[in-house]
Amino acid sequence: MKTKELETQIVESEKATKPARFEPFVGSTIIFAICLILTFLTVSQVKIFIETNQIEVPEVSTSFAVFYFLGAAILMGIILYLAPISILRLILKALFAFLFAWGVFVFAALYLPVIAALAIAVISGAFWFFQPRLWLHNLLMIFSLVSLSATMGPVFSPWAVSLLLGILSIYDLVAVGSGYMVWMVKQLSLSETVPAFLIPKNFKNWNMTFKQAGVMGILDEKTKERELSVLGGGDLGLPLILVTSVYFANGLPSAAIVALFVFIGLLLAYTIQIYILKGRPLPALPPTSLVSFIGLLIALLVTGQL
Repeated sequence: MKTKELETQIVESEKATKPARFEPFVGSTIIFAICLILTFLTVSQVKIFIETNQIEVPEVSTSFAVFYFLGAAILMGIILYLAPISILRLILKALFAFLFAWGVFVFAALYLPVIAALAIAVISGAFWFFQPRLWLHNLLMIFSLVSLSATMGPVFSPWAVSLLLGILSIYDLVAVGSGYMVWMVKQLSLSETVPAFLIPKNFKNWNMTFKQAGVMGILDEKTKERELSVLGGGDLGLPLILVTSVYFANGLPSAAIVALFVFIGLLLAYTIQIYILKGRPLPALPPTSLVSFIGLLIALLVTGQL
C-alpha cells in the first residue's frame, strides 16, 4: 500500500515539475498572424475612407478609456456575483452575439455592400448564439478585435495607448494574482460566454461545440489535463490597437516593427507560463505591453521619428 502511495507521489511530483505543453502557442501564433493580416488590410481601408470623406477624427483621452475599462470590469464582476446563471446565460449570449455581429459587419462593410455585410453579420451572430463552435467563436473574436482596433486606433495617439496598456497591465497582474480574473472567466464560462480565444490542443477538436469541448467547466480541470487553452481577447486586442494607432500616426514601417515586438511579447508570455509557472495562469498583457513599448521606441528611432 505504501509503495503505491509513494509511486503516486512521485508521478504527481513529476507532473508538477514538467513544463506545460507548447501547442497553445502554435495556435495563438496562427490566430495572431491572422489578426495582423486582417488588421493591416482593414486599417488601410479605414484610412482611405477617412481621407476620402475628409473626416476629422477626435482624440480620446487615456483617462476616459481607463475609467471606462475598469468601470466595466467592476460592473461585470458585480453582475456575475449577484445574477443567477440561468438569467446571465441568455443576456450575455445575446450581448456577445451582437458584439460578434458588429465586428463582422464593420469588417465586411469595408468590402461589400451594406446590405450584404449586414446579412453576413446577422447570420454569423445568430449561428454563434444557437450553435457555438470553437472555430466560429475564435473567428468571430478575430473579426471583433480587428474591427475594434481599426475604429479605436485612429482616436488614440501611440503614447496614449502605451500608457493605457501599462495601466491595464497593472490591473491584469492584480486581477490574476488575486484570483478575481480566474473567477470572472469561470463565471462567464458557466454562461457559455468567454471573451477569449479558446485553443484546443488537438487540431481535430476545432469543430467541437462549446458543450462538447467542455467550455462550461474549462477551469475545473487541472492545468495539464485541460484540452483547451485560454488566451484573453484583451491580450491581443489591446496591442492591436497600439499597432493601428502607430499605423495612423507614423505609417506602415513603424507599425510593422511594433507588430513584430507584440509577437515577441506574446512569445515571452508563453515561455514564462510554460517553463517557469508550469502552466499556471499568467496575464499575457504585462510582458506583451512592455515589449510592445520597447518596439515602439525602436520603431520611432529606426524611422527617424523620435
